[in-house]
Amino acid sequence: MKRILITIIALTLSLSLFSHPWKPSHYVIIDTDGGIDDIRAITMLLASPDVRVLAITISPGALSIHNAYIKVKSLLNSFWHEGIPVGINRNCKFQSPEFPGALNTIWGNENGLDEKTAPDCISLIQEILSNEKTKVSFICLGGMSTSFSAKREIPLFKQQVKEILWSCDNPDDKKSFNYGIDVQAAEKVLEGDITVRVVRSPDEATFYNDLMIKSISEIPTIYAGRISEFFRSDIAKNHEYSYSANDEMVALYLHFAGLFRSDIITDYVDCTPENFSLLRESALKILAGETVAKNQVIKVFPTDSSFYSVDVEPFVTDIIKKYGMDEWTSSVITNELHRHLGVFSIIGVKMGIRAREYFDTGVDEFSTISFAGSDPPLSCINDGLQVSTGSTPGHGLLTVINNAPTTPSAEFTYMNRKIRLTLKPEIEEKIRSELKEINFVNGLDSNIYWELVRKNSLKYWRDLDRHDIFLIEIIE
Repeated sequence: MKRILITIIALTLSLSLFSHPWKPSHYVIIDTDGGIDDIRAITMLLASPDVRVLAITISPGALSIHNAYIKVKSLLNSFWHEGIPVGINRNCKFQSPEFPGALNTIWGNENGLDEKTAPDCISLIQEILSNEKTKVSFICLGGMSTSFSAKREIPLFKQQVKEILWSCDNPDDKKSFNYGIDVQAAEKVLEGDITVRVVRSPDEATFYNDLMIKSISEIPTIYAGRISEFFRSDIAKNHEYSYSANDEMVALYLHFAGLFRSDIITDYVDCTPENFSLLRESALKILAGETVAKNQVIKVFPTDSSFYSVDVEPFVTDIIKKYGMDEWTSSVITNELHRHLGVFSIIGVKMGIRAREYFDTGVDEFSTISFAGSDPPLSCINDGLQVSTGSTPGHGLLTVINNAPTTPSAEFTYMNRKIRLTLKPEIEEKIRSELKEINFVNGLDSNIYWELVRKNSLKYWRDLDRHDIFLIEIIE
């Protein structure tokens, strides 16, 4: 009997890992007040491929809505997630103390950012819940004002929100900071019919020790890099809450609820971590993006340069370091699919990865319309788009427009929002001129032609940064 139970558990775990090869386990809306630990919690949630951040809303608390909005937008922009919508709670009357530690923490480049054009949080939440059919977790890193207003004003909120995760020191103490931001809202939400899970850290517990901070600094992702940068700052070194983990516990609970003790209280579920050692390891796994299996057939994609062709070998380490494993693996698969190294197929990969980055999505999550047509060499973009986005004809997510003139551009639609990416004209012209010259001198049937095309493709693969080579247009 015991052996049967073990087999059933193992089978269940296997099914949970492979049954949905693209769909994340958690869809979330985050409400933040810009606290000093919010940057770490939000970064961890963005880092995990098993979480889809649908929107972020701003409420007053540690910072005013003006300053908290600037912090959040600067963080999203620094991760190239400009497409994650950010809304504002302008109705909460709480007067923020503008905590100096939170105010002076660097989240990203704040130049030119302003909250005046940001949408109202209620209309944004309504839009998100109307377009996403999967049940959503609503995460409160500050007070309960936004969740209360959304629950009261949006009928869909009760249907679509499966739980509210609240970071709160002590929900039984109305004088605790997050409770005190809006006492009435907290009381009403706790009394309501949506499960509230209060996730907290033990009092005065130190989560970030020297070994963990060092381990974070060695993780080669932009998310780990941002948290590592935080711990190198003077603010982190001198702030009393820098080395504890309050809001981060929400991200950890979302992924590893089994490492928490859950006690059902009258109005909420009290979730307290039980094993800091395992939670530290789990946090590193989240920041490394290792919360889901990344490939469908192979366990690990090779990064050893000796695995690759002789002419590719010198480029491997540099390309992975500059652009990340996602672009590298998509480019390798595209070139094998394409059956030769081509500049425009690599451009298609970079375009698709940039679009996913913009919306912060995984594969198979948006539809793509390519304007590259069906005539080479421009149409080679389509192969790169398919691999990097999962928008394949087989999934019914790729449409190729053949109306002349064709252009190196594509439109991407996600959650009722649309952008168009176009290769910058000067880069297109340079590539076309080089291909034309190689063709003129050697001819398409010449081996020399394909050798030179391959050499050029490797150069562009290495040198073209996807953040610099496209024009991005928001389609209303």
